[in-house]
Amino acid sequence: MRDLLNKPFGNHGKVHDITPQSAGWRYVGFGLYKLRPGETAEELTGDKEVILVMIEGKAAITGAGQDWGVLGDRMNVFEKTAPHCLYLPNGTEWKATAQTDCTIAVCTAPGKSGHEARRIGPDGIELTSRGKGSNTRHINNIAMENEDYCDSLLVTEVFTPSGNWSSYPSHRHDEDDYPNITYLEETYYHRLNPANGFGIQRVYTDDLQLDETMAVQDGDVVCVPRGHHPCGAPYGFEMYYLNVMAGPLRKWRFVAAPEVEWILERDA
Repeated sequence: MRDLLNKPFGNHGKVHDITPQSAGWRYVGFGLYKLRPGETAEELTGDKEVILVMIEGKAAITGAGQDWGVLGDRMNVFEKTAPHCLYLPNGTEWKATAQTDCTIAVCTAPGKSGHEARRIGPDGIELTSRGKGSNTRHINNIAMENEDYCDSLLVTEVFTPSGNWSSYPSHRHDEDDYPNITYLEETYYHRLNPANGFGIQRVYTDDLQLDETMAVQDGDVVCVPRGHHPCGAPYGFEMYYLNVMAGPLRKWRFVAAPEVEWILERDA
């Protein structure tokens, strides 16, 4: 099995480059650029659809034959404002030129239909709360299944307050048995505030054939090929993560872990 915990290559340029081949799965890709003013990043989408997420900073972006102007106004991800994003279909290209120090996430999955390129957010993305008590977290949905301009991608941001849990109660989406459950691969791009802190993510199956508990640091990416995958933010540190999911069906249906199913039922 490939390593689930991926450290950034450094702090400049393309610092993450997770592909289906490197992850050992079929659908999800995740890249991350950290650029200085005036620097550029550019790629062809090929047979993938892409959502660019301006995690932090501003960049002038062209893509799919259009000039999209300068995207981004969130200079620190923990401002919790809605992100500026851009959807690009398969068979196109994009180029970003940093106007400030910026962090750009590149979320990819199989593209099929050649949807039109389009801006996503910040209008229409509203920070919403989910959960109760120490399971409370705050969500910026970027492209979940109610949006019909994607073939495969499901993308969302989650802010977990200090001392809280998220992606909890523990749940899995690793079988293709709709409407009961869907098969979705998933990546977590983690950030911590303060940045010198750590968070916890566990990935485990019911039979514990897969059972890994990881200390995640600011900038790490965790791959979830199967199993349950809860996260914890220690007291004193906020946790952010960007989720990218994709599979054979663009639906998010999950099954709770048996030991926490009662929590899901109680708090529904």
